[in-house]
Amino acid sequence: MKLSVILLSLGLMLLAPQAYSRDTTLMLSIQDALLSADFKAKLDPNIALFFGNQKHPKVRQSYGTFPTNKKTNAFNKSDVGACRWAMLSGLIALQNRAKKEGGNAVINIASYYKKNTVKSNTKFECHAGAFVAGVALIGKVVKIKK
Repeated sequence: MKLSVILLSLGLMLLAPQAYSRDTTLMLSIQDALLSADFKAKLDPNIALFFGNQKHPKVRQSYGTFPTNKKTNAFNKSDVGACRWAMLSGLIALQNRAKKEGGNAVINIASYYKKNTVKSNTKFECHAGAFVAGVALIGKVVKIKK
């Protein structure tokens, strides 16, 4: 009996690091996320968001480029659900930065995981683990003509 408990414990200890270290890279749809009820309810419609190389109105003033790195508890959530929540947190942070700086838009928004920039008009990068999911973004805060 004691031997089986010891063997089971050793087996679980050997498997545990693999479970904790999961880091699945996902490329998810920006549009699908933006159309969700949470995004519509929580994002400020007065601060425009432009991803990748999307066309935007003429920039009147630039305030700088700012990164954000948001994580969320992924326990008992789907990877997509957790990634969308982290993405929403990142976009809110960029919008808040735009308000603070006096801007009305964030342009050239790109994924910025471990300072590796991935620009896309349609996808964002998320890394999902066993207990945490994270989205890192970078964007340029500007004032655009409306």
